[in-house]
Amino acid sequence: MYLTKEKKEEIFENHGRLKAKTDSGSAESQIALFTHRINHLTQHLKMHKKDHSTRLGLLRLVGKRRSLLNYLMDKDIERYRAIIKELNLRK
Repeated sequence: MYLTKEKKEEIFENHGRLKAKTDSGSAESQIALFTHRINHLTQHLKMHKKDHSTRLGLLRLVGKRRSLLNYLMDKDIERYRAIIKELNLRK
């Protein structure tokens, strides 16, 4: 599996609000996790162009991340700008 427990804890610790390994529920940590998975699936689809089920999963993840980013933008614009800058997302 490409995403081990240790890698998830590292993502949550680096990008979560509480800077704890168990901060899996904050919007920032979820956005960071989705971004990691999106990058992995994008690399997979570059090699396997006809894998349509993976493409569908990728589109769902992008939609989930977009809705979390919209939520964060409405709630706290500074947190939104920080996570966009931290993860190098365009917008």
